[in-house]
Amino acid sequence: MPDRRLKAVWDVNVPVIRELAGVHEYDGVVMDLSPGGRKAALERLGPASPGERLADRHDESHLSAAERAAHAEAEAGILQWNPLPHIQNLDLSCYDREYAPEPQRRRAREAHLAQWPGAVDASLESLRAVPAPVAGALVRAVRGLAEGINGTTDVEVAALEAHGRLLGRIQDAAASGNPDASLGATALARLLGHAESMPVDLGRLEERADQERDRLRTRLNEACERLSPGVTPSRLVPALLRDHPGEEGIYAAARETIDEATAFVIDNDLLPPTGGACEVGPAPPSRRWAAAMMYWTGPFEDDAPARYYVSPPDESWDEKAKHEWLAVFSATMGPAITVHEVTPGHFAHGRMLRQLVRGDVRRSLFSEAFVEGWAHYAGELMVDQGFRAGDPRFAIGVYLDALVGVTGLASALGIHQGTMTVDDATARFEADAFLLGPAARSEATRATYDPTYGRYTWGKLEIMSLRDEALAAWGTKFSLRRFHEALLALGAPPLGTMGDALVA
Repeated sequence: MPDRRLKAVWDVNVPVIRELAGVHEYDGVVMDLSPGGRKAALERLGPASPGERLADRHDESHLSAAERAAHAEAEAGILQWNPLPHIQNLDLSCYDREYAPEPQRRRAREAHLAQWPGAVDASLESLRAVPAPVAGALVRAVRGLAEGINGTTDVEVAALEAHGRLLGRIQDAAASGNPDASLGATALARLLGHAESMPVDLGRLEERADQERDRLRTRLNEACERLSPGVTPSRLVPALLRDHPGEEGIYAAARETIDEATAFVIDNDLLPPTGGACEVGPAPPSRRWAAAMMYWTGPFEDDAPARYYVSPPDESWDEKAKHEWLAVFSATMGPAITVHEVTPGHFAHGRMLRQLVRGDVRRSLFSEAFVEGWAHYAGELMVDQGFRAGDPRFAIGVYLDALVGVTGLASALGIHQGTMTVDDATARFEADAFLLGPAARSEATRATYDPTYGRYTWGKLEIMSLRDEALAAWGTKFSLRRFHEALLALGAPPLGTMGDALVA
């Protein structure tokens, strides 16, 4: 049983703790996301009394950051303007993964569904200020929550009625909500800094984003020149992105890359053997707000296959739009995304949480900037270590993926400081990251409801900086595996606490 402070943090992050940590005492549990319900939950959080501080210095810093992050989210009014936490609170697809026998998961799903009417009432009480761009970006995900609910029982009928009320609210906001989705510089800096236990200078972060974009464009130019001498990236990349395996072929291509990348990581002693299984398939409708995502096996649950979800194009799109979406899974981009999501990215990270990490704090509290930063770092690590060195398309794909990340950082900073519109961000994704049509728009609108979208690049840059420190401090005793194991033994630490890996 976790201590009081950790349990209080778990209680305000139920979907993450249930699914990513694998704490299944939360199966069938929904949070009360009404203003009063969240206020009561926050009152149970820290700060700690002297007798409640954890003996382990790193764990205390990690837990304190999670407490401050929850308060910063409340101060930013996340539950009032952002439907995403409400979607995650209702989402039933967490019971699809085979972490437990089917009857157990079915009962949990039924208990969860029975609470939809009350949970939706609570959400509607909070969701009073949803900006139009945020609502428009998430209508599809809200609609997808009801997939597979047929209305054949009284519980399902009540749930569908409640879902209709939530969907109606979001559709209304998409049509008539405030066109300004900006959060404000002060709130954004607090969101970023409190969660990562470090001060944040937004202006400096914008400068780093521009510098990183320029570095990546240089590397991309070099890789394109190796593949097709004399052909500029602006001509070459669109042709490469058109080479995709189609809707069905994306899954087989991902499985092939997983096998190859896993062997490479082990052969080059980058990580210990991960073990475990990773299933590849289409994302459930409620989770199609991102092109691809990993749901690993949580460290608190029995071993079971992880799920690598891939979002197919919307069936309502025309053929041109579908091909533009599938460019994300081209023979150039697809392997880079799979390395990011699976090995040595998210899936491998999840396996290390099970193998290397000790203590409830490190096994259950995840810095999003570290989680995504690690996966972004993993892609460039594979390029630098020579994965598919004879095929420059892999490096091109990694740099394109990294350009999406750094453009996400610039877009989130711009949109939430009010210096960039969604149209501006869409144009930047097209110009800097070579995304097309709905894919560029999807990434741009993501920055509206995901103000910390820049965490991918920010986390990667901090990990790279720490690796340089480790190399200087350890000298001839440095190895990539030693650095990776020391870092991942901290779990998914706030960026400001990662330095503890060097003195462990």
